[in-house]
Amino acid sequence: MDAFAISVISLGAILFLIALRVPIGVALGGVSLIGFTLLRNFDVAMSVLRETPFVFSANWDLTAIPMFLLMGSLANNSGISASLFRAARLWFGGMHGGLAVATNFACAGFAAACGSSVAAAAAMARIAIPEMLRHGYDRGLAAGVVASAGTLAALIPPSILFVLYGIFAQVSIVQLLIAGILPGLLTAAIYSAMLVIRCRLNPRLAPLIVVEDRAALRRERLESLREIWPLVVLILGIIGGMYAGVVTPTEAGAAGALLAAAIGIFQRTLSLRKFLDSLQDAMTTTAQLFFVGMGAVMYTKLLALAGIGPMFAGMIGSWALNPTLLVIATSLIYLVLGMFLDPLGIILITIPVLVPMFAALKLDLVWLGVLVVKYVEIGMLTPPVGFNVYVVKNVVGDEISLDTIFRGCFWFLGCEVIIMTLLIAFPQISLWLPYSMN
Repeated sequence: MDAFAISVISLGAILFLIALRVPIGVALGGVSLIGFTLLRNFDVAMSVLRETPFVFSANWDLTAIPMFLLMGSLANNSGISASLFRAARLWFGGMHGGLAVATNFACAGFAAACGSSVAAAAAMARIAIPEMLRHGYDRGLAAGVVASAGTLAALIPPSILFVLYGIFAQVSIVQLLIAGILPGLLTAAIYSAMLVIRCRLNPRLAPLIVVEDRAALRRERLESLREIWPLVVLILGIIGGMYAGVVTPTEAGAAGALLAAAIGIFQRTLSLRKFLDSLQDAMTTTAQLFFVGMGAVMYTKLLALAGIGPMFAGMIGSWALNPTLLVIATSLIYLVLGMFLDPLGIILITIPVLVPMFAALKLDLVWLGVLVVKYVEIGMLTPPVGFNVYVVKNVVGDEISLDTIFRGCFWFLGCEVIIMTLLIAFPQISLWLPYSMN
């Protein structure tokens, strides 16, 4: 059986198991074990199963992930996400599509204290969607903006996907994290422009909120700014520390978690129960992420053994001599894989193939990291396996249908065409900040 047949059959089996609600890590690992048994023997399969968990989890750089997750959980349980949405609602709520714009910027702000797209989408879905529905917003718009803006957490540091890319591509994680700032802000700005224009042209999507007492509104706006000072402290502590070279990503995560806990205690919003819940959330999410990662590593080894890497290289080999064609081929690969695989699996499968090609053409690997993370996040909005869409669906339950959420994301995917064109045409959008560091 050739590499193409093995890759297609194994991918089909994984998608079938996921459709049956088998956990993603189990589906990846189980298919990999069967594949190793068929290609080699049962002893080789068990050897890979014994070795992979230790090799994967023993990587020191991965310790940044639980720290970032703990920081985000502490910030959420301390009420930072709710305060952030309230402030954004007061400042942007009066414009066309104001609550959707507020949700978008609240997601961007919370991204600086989170690091996980799934966590950001889940947190904002609980807070923002009921508020938008209460004001008569279109259901697809309300759910779509949360799912789409949640992806900003993968760009604006701290970002778990940048940490994983940096580890496997052997690129500076600090430079990657800093490189995501301007693309993240650009994404938030283009999303907001689209929301305002669309809601202005079709007011039925988002009824305009009329403000009667403007003096009271001004007072509430100023009060709301005092409520979000913890976020400013976290941003300066984490991003500023990494930009100045004072802390490493792992140290920044640990310092951020400590800072978030200290702020919660100072504001008396973080009780012992909430602190324990934050620890449990961080440990649970870390375990889930690592479990999927181990399954993805096993599946990557299976594809390597089957020769899928050389097959990919052969498919785009004639394009690899031209930087423009290589970027186009890379874009197509990620857009297709993003429809079917989880973000970690996509990164682990493609990085060993693409990084050498980009390096051979002397293309910047930090820039490639930004493109990879953007394409992976686009994949979290595209059917049939749009992880952020399913997260939002899980929060809203039967109130909003799955196809309505996917339709709500369509306009944001249109924005991504503009965003990706700008990032590819002007690499300095991604590279100016990291290469201006000390």
